[in-house]
Amino acid sequence: MAQVTVSSFEEFEKFLGKEIGTSDYLKITQEMINKFADATLDHQWIHTDPERAAKESPFKTTIAHGYLTISVLPHLWFQIMEVRNIKMLVNYGIEKLKYNQPVLVNDEVRVTTKLKNISNLRGITKAEIDARLEIKGNKKPAYDATIVFLYNFNN
Repeated sequence: MAQVTVSSFEEFEKFLGKEIGTSDYLKITQEMINKFADATLDHQWIHTDPERAAKESPFKTTIAHGYLTISVLPHLWFQIMEVRNIKMLVNYGIEKLKYNQPVLVNDEVRVTTKLKNISNLRGITKAEIDARLEIKGNKKPAYDATIVFLYNFNN
């Protein structure tokens, strides 16, 4: 269940400049990494070969694909905010993405969010959300980014 529910541009706008919330932790397993590798055809050994990673990687284990850590954002975002009364939601883009460190297999991650900007584009709500992917037990986040969603609210 989401922590916050909004049903209009005006309700969403009340969060401008404020923290919206923090998701639950999600464990990044080797099975998730392997399935992502299959889906994206990216089977680089640093992701999919635990034995080789233990011997040759500076991390001594496999790491999640950077794009896997981005792809879990919608799941984590929907734990924070439920947007009702919409015809459609579009993942519009990611701005200023900066990876700070890799997510190791079995790390637990969560996202903290803040509404950076919101605008009304002729009836379409453009929401820019500052997102920080935190790794449990680690002070340095996996990444910081601004994710952009377009919400088409019903009138």
